[in-house]
Amino acid sequence: MSNRMTATRWHIKRLNVRAKAADRAGRHTVGLGANSAFTLMEVVVSLVILGISLGGILTLYLQLAWRADWSSYSVSAEMMALGGLEQCRAAKYDPHGSPPIDALVSTNFPSRVDILDPGSVNGVSAYGTNTTTILTISTNPPLKLVRVDCTWTYPGRGVYTNSVFTYRAANQ
Repeated sequence: MSNRMTATRWHIKRLNVRAKAADRAGRHTVGLGANSAFTLMEVVVSLVILGISLGGILTLYLQLAWRADWSSYSVSAEMMALGGLEQCRAAKYDPHGSPPIDALVSTNFPSRVDILDPGSVNGVSAYGTNTTTILTISTNPPLKLVRVDCTWTYPGRGVYTNSVFTYRAANQ
């Protein structure tokens, strides 16, 4: 029994010496081996950093999705405005012809409301309004300014306008 007690005391002394040496070296020991673990504070800090990172990534993703949806509306409105401009280009404008023809006047192109086709996933129908303005810049040589504005609304964000314009000479 005495031999056993002495061996146990010797073993405990040896563990204490190891623990003191490890503590001086900056390592923590638990029990008989040199096992280390994370403290509660380290776990909490790492979870906070993870939460902030995931929150930033989610915010960035949502902003990207909103921007892509807005861009699809804008491109659709731009195509609608270009369609109105092409209608103006197709109008006959020949002031020097026999007989002179000038079908390129604003009254021939009334405001037109049409459905935009943005391909949006939210399923909301959006409408755009084409307004055509035609101004005579010069009579000699004959030159006109054709401008088409497409006004549209993005849900929850406001009203936007896409504009295209060109100059049109006779017989072009």
